[in-house]
Amino acid sequence: MKYLIIASLLMAAASIAFSPTPPFTVKGTVSDNTGAAIPGVSVLEKGTGNMTLSDSAGHFQITVTSTNPVLIFSAIGYENKELELTGKSNVRIILTQSLNELEEVVGTGLAPARKRNITGSVTRQTSPAMQLEGMPAGVVIRGASSYRSQNVPSSPGQYDQMYGSRINNFDTEDYDGITENTFLSVRDNPLSTFSIDVDAASYSNVRRYLNNGQLPPAGAVRTEELINYFHYQYPQPANDQPFALHTEISEAPWNKTHRLILVGLQARKLAVEHIPPSNLVFLIDVSGSMDEENKLPLVKQSMKLLADQLREGDKVSIVTYAGAAGLSLPATGGDKKQTIRNAIDALRAEGYTAGGEGIKLAYKIAREHFIENGNNRVILCTDGDFNVGVSSDAALERLIEQERKSGVFLTVLGYGMGNYKDNKMQKLADKGNGNHAYIDNINEAKKVLVHEFGGTLFTIAKDVKLQIEFNPSKVAAYRLIGYENRLLKKEDFNNDRKDAGELGSGHSVTALYEIIPAGIQSDFIEKVDPLKYQNLPTKTTGDGSPELMTIKVRYKEPDKEKSRRFEYPVLDTRTPLEASSPDFRFAAAVAEFGMLLTESAFLQQSSYNSVLALAQSSLGEDPEGYRQEFICLVRKAGSLTITEKERTMNQDIIGQR
Repeated sequence: MKYLIIASLLMAAASIAFSPTPPFTVKGTVSDNTGAAIPGVSVLEKGTGNMTLSDSAGHFQITVTSTNPVLIFSAIGYENKELELTGKSNVRIILTQSLNELEEVVGTGLAPARKRNITGSVTRQTSPAMQLEGMPAGVVIRGASSYRSQNVPSSPGQYDQMYGSRINNFDTEDYDGITENTFLSVRDNPLSTFSIDVDAASYSNVRRYLNNGQLPPAGAVRTEELINYFHYQYPQPANDQPFALHTEISEAPWNKTHRLILVGLQARKLAVEHIPPSNLVFLIDVSGSMDEENKLPLVKQSMKLLADQLREGDKVSIVTYAGAAGLSLPATGGDKKQTIRNAIDALRAEGYTAGGEGIKLAYKIAREHFIENGNNRVILCTDGDFNVGVSSDAALERLIEQERKSGVFLTVLGYGMGNYKDNKMQKLADKGNGNHAYIDNINEAKKVLVHEFGGTLFTIAKDVKLQIEFNPSKVAAYRLIGYENRLLKKEDFNNDRKDAGELGSGHSVTALYEIIPAGIQSDFIEKVDPLKYQNLPTKTTGDGSPELMTIKVRYKEPDKEKSRRFEYPVLDTRTPLEASSPDFRFAAAVAEFGMLLTESAFLQQSSYNSVLALAQSSLGEDPEGYRQEFICLVRKAGSLTITEKERTMNQDIIGQR
């Protein structure tokens, strides 16, 4: 027995002696239960930003740095697997298919295939199971994907009987097409100018599509709004500045020869007790189109949440509109909560949608009770389906532009599905010195109206613009990821008459640039013929400078019309992706997700597995679980994409028979 113990101790000592000490390289292969290689599997060293992907043959190689390293293997359609290395430097991993993900996609119905036209907008093909008899081709039942195929009605009348919905609400959602930003040569376009955007409506709308088992139309995906949905740990501003600027530079995850620049603005966060008194007008759509569970009933729950946040010095009025506009609650003190709740409970949906008349009355009430140096705001709750009176985009924009001169701001809250007018909501918020959120459930209402109360309702800076000048000796070309509908001409930066975005208390804004460093050859940089009459210098004043770029910011105080300006030079730094901050990696993951959803022309090595690896390596502090929820949405989108490809292949096979 004594000899056995001694032998065991010697063997243990030997294994420790021969175990590699970190850092060391681990190689291996990843396959499924049949032995087939799985490409694109994310391999993450737990607790670090260190990660890689398996190649087309399932091979991977990663250098680990932890004392007791654990690798996490994950891929869309497969169960996650963790492996404690305990000295292993060569491993073979077998992943098991995730039945839950497959059942979830099959159970919610196949996502309709998307066809992209030359304008960048999206149309949908209808799968046979989702097409109702007697309905025109291409009309898709929003929400029908949540029922199993045997429950899909065979006619419009049967659908009315089963679910009580109106057939004329199907598939009338409106989204503007988006023309994706391309790479611009710094020699020809050294300045990039845009307005900030703190809206996050696109993210919750995309979530609604994915949770219903559908890929969103490309026009519904505004990548900057996906990124700005999340909180980032940017430092608070010093002194009396309304916001602080933050930058970070690392590799682009989808192309290691390119670099990614994060530019973040962090607004000063005011304690609720320090926010000036509010004069709020709830402008609520009570037309017939709002008579669905995820519309007026959810609006009423949302407004009660907001009413509970009001203080004694605040005032709230309720204006409603259907066939006509009316005052449902005169200005009432914020301490009269039961009176406000009773007025909200009394709301009923019926009639047409005279949205323009409602907007006029709401602004009139807001002006009558205007609080000097206070927070004066109209909060519009609607599906955006205006159909009586002033209803065209142009007419509504002119109306809002006129009304905003009164100093009253606008918050637009979108509700519902099937007839949701996203493009109209965007325009109203942009023209009304306001913000736009999409409320798909009560948790989103809590996020926007409770957790982000100050940021949603109190503006600390308006007409905020950014202008970046790139150093041509450091940067060959750049592209701004997202913000396509926020681009400005370079002359607009100094033009105080040009409207731009607003920044609320505690809000942060994040923008990402993908750059091609000077000296890197790329097909993305389009060539032009040499100029005949211009003698362009071969050297620039940026030669030899350590600066990569200069950021200029211009903004106005909420009650002023004269802007202020400051600038911030950014030095050229080189940080490996795995050493970048969790916030940087997470923002990059969300940007890559947006690129995949819109089928970007600049995907390069992007994949859902890559997004998954980045997001899992950068969860950080996630008290509300928003980042963890994002990972679930990535898995759903990846599974839906796989399902869509399989269906397309099956359709091709059937078509060849």
